[in-house]
Amino acid sequence: MNLAGVLKKGFGGWGANRSDGIAARTVGRLAKPRVPVSEIDPVLAWPAAILLALGLVMVYSASIATAEGSAFTGHQADYFLIRHIMFLAVGVVSGLVAFRVPMVIWQRMALGLFLLGIVLLAITLVPGIGHKVGGARRWLPLGSVNLQPSELMKFFVALYAADYTVRKLDVMGSFKKGFLPMMVGILIVGCLLLFEPDFGAFVVVATIAFGVLFLGGVNIRVFLLLGVVALVCFVLLIWAHPYMYARITGFMNPWADPFGDGYQLTHALIAFGRGEWFGVGLGGSIEKLFYLPESHTDFLLAVIAEELGFIGVLFVIGLFGVLVQRAFIIGREAIRIERYFSGLVAQAIGLWIGVQAFISMGVNMGLLPTKGLTLPLMSYGGSALLANCLALGILLRVDWETRVLKRGGNA
Repeated sequence: MNLAGVLKKGFGGWGANRSDGIAARTVGRLAKPRVPVSEIDPVLAWPAAILLALGLVMVYSASIATAEGSAFTGHQADYFLIRHIMFLAVGVVSGLVAFRVPMVIWQRMALGLFLLGIVLLAITLVPGIGHKVGGARRWLPLGSVNLQPSELMKFFVALYAADYTVRKLDVMGSFKKGFLPMMVGILIVGCLLLFEPDFGAFVVVATIAFGVLFLGGVNIRVFLLLGVVALVCFVLLIWAHPYMYARITGFMNPWADPFGDGYQLTHALIAFGRGEWFGVGLGGSIEKLFYLPESHTDFLLAVIAEELGFIGVLFVIGLFGVLVQRAFIIGREAIRIERYFSGLVAQAIGLWIGVQAFISMGVNMGLLPTKGLTLPLMSYGGSALLANCLALGILLRVDWETRVLKRGGNA
């Protein structure tokens, strides 16, 4: 039986009283977990820890020349390393805090967090408040650091889409009552993101939301219609924005304009070519020496390919594959014991990490048009690391609650 069938089979009698009862019993039992190391899923924890650690090493390797040669950083070679360590520390602590919050509490906060995300995106667009870099207004200045609301919105949408699906399960077959309200909400978010502009974040947010609706049982005909509408909108966006059209043409043949629209992609491909099987060695990249733009953020995988080779890239892809697969397994196990919100959140996180990693890798390899998306858990960026670590904390929480409830019976 598919996930939609499992949900519909076990969810028909769900109501406010049952929800409150489960919330009350579960909070008392799970709010302050004492977790033996043996109960932390190693298949989830180890790949995540390795990706975070490898990301720290590669961010330093990719950024050292840029930091040392820039007046903005004070010519400090370890500028990005120190900040990445700080971001990583904040992210890990936030993930631990997220782990201690019961899933019923996250469900209660889902709508509020989603609305908070919309407000933050709107504030970002206000001149004089939102920080503008390279023609894009995506950041809110918070002292010495910048907050990127679009990264947090991915996390908020994962929670809200799961909560929405659980609440609307009985009408998921209806376009008007099941699909349309979520589509309106995502269109509002999409408009705010496109005004920044941040098309890559919009793609990830929409994938999370509608992917969860699909898992929850939305009519397949609605998704076919959505696909047609998305294709038409994509064509219209390219037609309305010349820079998008330039990126498409540059992607199709980057060598036709290697010093213009194809510059970033050609240097990424050179990095992959230089890496061959085993790479030129850690720290030995030539492309990071002011040739490849955004080498420590959007194009980190190209530096990994150059320094660690095909084997290094394959290793990173394998770690992401294990992480995404484990997220879906955790979600399936939670749904089997009727923890529907928890299960859908876990699978939403799997969709998020998997889709963003796929797009980021595809851009680096020249398989997709150039787009500004970081590699989850690895690339430099405080807001992205924070959101990723929060997601990992919740994944661990879902898995831990499932283990406890299986061992002790019904919650």
